Amino acid sequence: MPVANLRGVNINFQVVGSAGPWATLITGGRRGFAEFVPLAEKLAAHGFQVLLHDRRNTGASDVVLDDAMGEEYFWADDLALLLAHVGAKKAFLGGSSAGARTSILTYLRHPEIAHGLLLMRLTGGAFAAQRLPENYYGQFIKAAQQGGMAAVCATEMYQERITSNPRNRDVLMNTPVEQYLKVMNKWLDVFAAGKDLPVMGVTEEQLRGIKVPAIIIPGNDKTHDTQSGLTGQKLIPGSELHMLPIEFRDVPLVSFEEWAPQEAEIAAAFAEFMKKALG
Repeated sequence: MPVANLRGVNINFQVVGSAGPWATLITGGRRGFAEFVPLAEKLAAHGFQVLLHDRRNTGASDVVLDDAMGEEYFWADDLALLLAHVGAKKAFLGGSSAGARTSILTYLRHPEIAHGLLLMRLTGGAFAAQRLPENYYGQFIKAAQQGGMAAVCATEMYQERITSNPRNRDVLMNTPVEQYLKVMNKWLDVFAAGKDLPVMGVTEEQLRGIKVPAIIIPGNDKTHDTQSGLTGQKLIPGSELHMLPIEFRDVPLVSFEEWAPQEAEIAAAFAEFMKKALG
């Protein structure tokens, strides 16, 4: 699998498709890009090149503990550099959940590289505001406080990072626990500051200021409640709404794998939207 070294950080990536306009698909949570390969293949079949990647601290990419800014800001800047690395001057920026937030943030920080936005499973609402700060940061802060870096490495998420990229264990174990806590608390503070916004992490003013075409496919669980998608579509000027033939489920999370039967429709909706946006 190709690896790009961006500002000293090794980013694992894959390009699906060999010709056509560019699009990105970014997974949610801290999951690697593998779950999006089938959707990327379906989208590429419509005549697009799709960039997939593991964000830093996810998948097989490097774990990097830097408190210069919030973690998702690093993700946005890395994506801009990765698009340049593969020769894509502009792309449709897209993803699900955290990947949707990263897409919006990348546009806000680097508007010149965005043809438009492909947004799935926007995050918002009281349940997500309570669940996600603990899921992304709180549990690891507690592990570090109670058992140091060995306890952090023993968590399920970091075990996945170490299995995918064994160098990550050395990075973690060579990080003083005080430094790890400083970074994680900084990232938690930045993340939590946006937890109660209509779309998590993005202000209403920022959504209303988006000037590129956007399409929104709402989620159907308590973390990605349907209303968050509807709210995002209402606030982003001229954006399109695509409702899948699925019902809301009163559960914390519906995995993206459970959306597999919808992938052909998602790819067709995105392809039609992008072709129209490109004229």
